[in-house]
Amino acid sequence: MQIFIMALTRKEKEEIIKDIREKASKQTVVYFVNYKGLKARDMEDLRNQLKDCNANIMVVKKTLAKIALDKEGIDFNPESLEGELAFVFGFGDIVAPAKVINEFSKDFSIEILGALLEKDVLETEKVKELADLPGKKQLKAQLVSTIAAPLSGFVGVLEGNVRNLITVLDKASKK
Repeated sequence: MQIFIMALTRKEKEEIIKDIREKASKQTVVYFVNYKGLKARDMEDLRNQLKDCNANIMVVKKTLAKIALDKEGIDFNPESLEGELAFVFGFGDIVAPAKVINEFSKDFSIEILGALLEKDVLETEKVKELADLPGKKQLKAQLVSTIAAPLSGFVGVLEGNVRNLITVLDKASKK
């Protein structure tokens, strides 16, 4: 059984470049992922998980990605990356997509190759450190608990004084 893959037309290539440029201009972060060996249904699972954290994945040819990034003024050559390339565009929290990819890579053959954060290229190690950071929601929760801790302690002290006063008054009334 032979499978014939038709080459992309010039117009299709221009559309892909336009799409990459549009997403690159709106993104907060772009992760470069090697998805070699990932099955289509697993890719769809990853796509759905990324959608939940305001990110999406796009499989791109390295040459088209280079053209699009050059036109956006981003000095990075995706052709230097090993494997099959997919871009994960994050449009909100910069840590959430890294966490999703990192968790997904534990069960499936997917690997983070690097990232583009504002026009700076991050290496794999830096991206993994980023994935280990707490997410935006977790940081907000930690901030709220840090602010609330002294207040709850103060309320506890006030309750203790009232409780002690009631105990003293109760003993005085029994005498």
